[in-house]
Order: sequence, then C-alpha cells, then structure tokens
Amino acid sequence: MTAEHDWVGLAAALAADLTGSGELRDPAWADAVAATPRHLLVPTAYRQQPDGSWVAIDTAGPGPAPAYSATTLVTEVDDRGRAVSSSTKPDLMVRMLELLDVRDGHRVLEIGTGTGYNAALLSHRLGADRVFSLDVDAKLVAHARERLAAIGHRPRLAARDGIAGWPAHGPYDRIIATCSVPRIPWAWAEQTAPDGAVLADLKVGPGAGNLVLLHRHGDRLEGRFASRWAAFMTMRHHTDDGPPVRGPKAAPGPQRDTTAPAQPWNTHREVWLLACLTLPPDVRYGYTLDQTTRAPKATTLSAPDGSWCEVDLTSDGTPARVREGGPTPLWTRVERAWDAWTGWGEPGWGRFGLTVTPDTHALWLDEPGDVIG
Repeated sequence: MTAEHDWVGLAAALAADLTGSGELRDPAWADAVAATPRHLLVPTAYRQQPDGSWVAIDTAGPGPAPAYSATTLVTEVDDRGRAVSSSTKPDLMVRMLELLDVRDGHRVLEIGTGTGYNAALLSHRLGADRVFSLDVDAKLVAHARERLAAIGHRPRLAARDGIAGWPAHGPYDRIIATCSVPRIPWAWAEQTAPDGAVLADLKVGPGAGNLVLLHRHGDRLEGRFASRWAAFMTMRHHTDDGPPVRGPKAAPGPQRDTTAPAQPWNTHREVWLLACLTLPPDVRYGYTLDQTTRAPKATTLSAPDGSWCEVDLTSDGTPARVREGGPTPLWTRVERAWDAWTGWGEPGWGRFGLTVTPDTHALWLDEPGDVIG
C-alpha cells in the first residue's frame, strides 16, 4: 500500500498523531493537515547514506510513507552535496502556526516557499487569496505553484529574495519565515500591520539562536523566544558570497583548564547564543576524532583570523583541558557566556526576548529594559 492509494487515511492519521502528541491543539489546523496530500507536494526526497552521498526516495512509499511521518524531508541537494532545501517536519510546522496565532481573515506572508506544504495549510485555513509566499529559488516556486494548483490552491507566489519581503501586497497580519536569518530585516517590520506579528528563526552564529515571535509596536518589533528550540536552513540570496577566507591556524599557547561545557551548541543552546554575540563572525565549531576509534575526542572552534581552540572530551569529570591559539581568545568568550548564564539562574529560552528597531537588535532577559546584548 502506498500514499497514492490511501493518502486521505494517512493524512488523517498524521493529524491525529500531532493532536495526540500535544503539538496540534487548534481543530482548524488539524483539518488543514488532514486535507493536504503532502506526498503530491513533496513527491521526492533525499536520504543521506553513511558515506555522505544522497539517494532519492519516493515519499509515497511503498511501505511507511515518509510524506506522512513527522520528519523533515530534504528536497534539494546542491552539487557540493549540501542539503539546501527541505520540507519542514509537520509537527514543527503546526507548532509554529499555532505560536503565530493565525486567525480567520488574516493575510500571511511566508518567507521560504519550499515545497508549498505550509502554503497549502495556510490556504486551506485562510483561503488562498490571503496567502503570499516567496522563495529565492525560481525552480522551487514553479514546482510549488504547479503542485498547489493541482490540489486546488492558488496562493500568490513569487521568486524573489525574501530579505526584502513583498511590499506590493502588504501590510500583512502575520509574517512567517521557514529559514534562519542573522538579523530580522526591517523591511519585514515595515510590511507588518499594527499589532501584527513576525515569527522567524534568528541565528547569530552556527546554530546559535531560536525561533522568536515579535509583535509590531509602532517603531519597533518586540517579543520573546519560543520556549522550545528549533532550527532551519539559512536563508539563501541571489548574491550569496562564497565561504570566508580563513587565515592559517595560529600556533598554540599554553594549555589550561575550563569548567564551561565543551559543546554548548548541543547541551546549552542559550549559552551558545550568548557566546556567539561576542565571538567573531563566521566562527565554526567541529570535532577532533580519535584516529583509532573515530569517536570524538575534542571539540573545536575556529575563526577566519586563524584563532582556534580545542576542548578535551575524554575527561571523566571537570575541569576539561583547553588548547588554543591566535589573536582572539575564542574559548574565553564561551566561558564568559557560561558565567553570565549561571549567574542569572540558568534561564531557559522563554526568559529571553528581542527588540528590533531600524538600527538595532537588543537581546534582553525577562523585561525589554534589561538589555544583555
């Protein structure tokens, strides 16, 4: 049996699963999930193999249909073997739609059309005439337009850089971005109706950030980060630059001990956000592997100026050993973020907020007046 034969039952089961898990509470969104043949919008996906290569899979089956599972489906891979577009897993998508508080009569701008699945959910809920969606990839937009029309939805789609929004059809009651951005473009604020809202994945460094829900208050956008962490692929642009030029690795200095977590991007994501506010642009994290077991034995940070650090993962306790070099003391920035976070009582995401104006992004703790970065 494939989804082609019983997609109605599979979509209804997905809606029921999302409702049962607590991700989906609004019956209107449950109806939208149950009414949307996701396998027609995402007919092919790619699965990465142990050797790093990708193979195409049929999302309709046979067997369990990936299109109706609560998983992200990679839908495009570039010639360098990098996943560059995906269909967000349905549980995260409905969580975002509920967090955004989309209501009947709203006009919604989506940044990142992708496969068109989210545009289909919005069109079912609001009517396609109230849904506008952008993607930088003209091929994706063309496929999404064709597939959405085939299931009866004709929202307005355009191939354009999402950083500028779509002013011709604004203002919008809600703007939702299904890609991450290093700053909230002020163009989005200008296209948000008074008391409207913007939901986006703000990432100030590699994996450093979270979904943030901002409301329009006159001359600013302001709001809090979502209590649960989520991540999206980085927004693409027509004029994306290549990778930054990286200088030679600097000579190591003396070793020392540290009590900060060795991989905060995995274990303490709030700390990693705070650290990346002060780390150099284009910093990277990674791992050093044991040559025999191929297991990670240390974490690493590196910056374009040649600065680097390596933090031991093999110690049974704390402190761990740190080796570093270069003009920028990378691990010191992480340690300062760790000390600040623990000093504030180890706050979760829900205590952090953001205020955006035309010229500034202000990160705050608990109240907008308590700016921390």
